[in-house]
Amino acid sequence: MSRAPHLRSSAVAVATSLLVLVGGACSAATTDQAAAPATPVTPGQPAGAVTPRVLAISVDALNPAAIRQLGRDGAPTLHRLLDEGASTLNARTEREQTITLPNHASMMTGRRIEASRGGHGVTWDDDRPRSTVQQAAGHAVASVFTVVHRAQGTTALFSTKPKFSLYERSWARAVDEFHVDENQAALVRTARRDLVENARTFTFLHVSLPDRAGHAEGFMSPAYVAAVQRTDELLGTVVAAIEKHPRLAESLTVVLTADHGGAAGGTSHSAAGRLANYRVPFLVWGAGVTAGDLYELNPDYADPGRTRPSYAGTQPVRNGDVANLATGLLGLGAVPGSELDAEQDLDVR
Repeated sequence: MSRAPHLRSSAVAVATSLLVLVGGACSAATTDQAAAPATPVTPGQPAGAVTPRVLAISVDALNPAAIRQLGRDGAPTLHRLLDEGASTLNARTEREQTITLPNHASMMTGRRIEASRGGHGVTWDDDRPRSTVQQAAGHAVASVFTVVHRAQGTTALFSTKPKFSLYERSWARAVDEFHVDENQAALVRTARRDLVENARTFTFLHVSLPDRAGHAEGFMSPAYVAAVQRTDELLGTVVAAIEKHPRLAESLTVVLTADHGGAAGGTSHSAAGRLANYRVPFLVWGAGVTAGDLYELNPDYADPGRTRPSYAGTQPVRNGDVANLATGLLGLGAVPGSELDAEQDLDVR
């Protein structure tokens, strides 16, 4: 078991870097206060039954327009997940902000951002070495990592961005493997190997090449679209590894989304009221997943069209649904204190 982060910097050019796996960990002070009761993963399953596993992938700054532009020839992996899985290209970020750390904190906790309304309180997007989610919220905050860990499962978090150490600090006892490598292709290899060799219950993978290209050259620029295409290639190696191992293929569900998009012609995604920033994909793929449009499969969710809904009333699919969709797929209860998909009623089967 490895809990210490491994950091290896690289000067690899934007066009050759990519994938990341990010997550959080659980501190001794907060785990026992905020985590779900300790129960076995998938309690009561018969001996020899397949133990479910979840791989959550966040493609940083993935604008659904790039997936459409590339088409099946340019992005075969993403289109395969769309075609074979329960999916939508019209999901939403959290309403308050369309930046990286706040939206990933929501994916891990199932909470909105604004602390005064029950959110996790992470509103910054830079590296603050002493910060934790608990400090931001002002109280104990559980996560998908703590729920899985308390259910005697194991977890992993891989990232190309050192600032994701925020999550490892916040849930340090619940993240069994945390690995940071700014060489994104190398990180994908590490994450892929861990996925195959270790029967982790929950793995979080964060892919950042499109975000880097967007900030450097502009979102939806040729460089950005090429970064999405390269991301698709790297994700293809993950899918191939899953299919090569039958036991993994029959147990693993992949949940893919993005922390935000990015508007064409700009190098920033911080304008929370702009459609290209708050619209993200949400794809669920794996054994037993029903192929189809997520909104058609879930009439209790509302396709938002081009709007930016609040948290009142019928909800759109949000990237923050990752936490409780994952715990539900694993046969576990919702993340304590969560709001997004807290009823675990986002159906994919």
